[in-house]
Amino acid sequence: MATQQATFPGASPAPATSEEESAAPQEREELKAIFNVPVNVQVVLGCTTMPVSQLLKLGRGAVVELNRKVGEAVDVYVNDRLIARGEVVIVDKGHLGVTMTEIVKSELRLV
Repeated sequence: MATQQATFPGASPAPATSEEESAAPQEREELKAIFNVPVNVQVVLGCTTMPVSQLLKLGRGAVVELNRKVGEAVDVYVNDRLIARGEVVIVDKGHLGVTMTEIVKSELRLV
């Protein structure tokens, strides 16, 4: 599966917090190195479980019912970690996108 780096035209970085503002210029410069590290972003519409026998019967035109309702928020994962929820939108030329509606806060975990 090929991935591409996401770019967001017109987006600007979030304003610095007082903690970031107090960081030494050298530390901020060193952090710039991580800005180009690629991450895997996935948007999950929903899920379901089914026995293999049912899976093997699926064919063209089959409908798989998911655990979400129409209009319900989708989950946004970055490197397999839930980071946000959002709404599916249509972007120019028929592509799908996600408008972030909720940022999921979690503890900073070192894995």
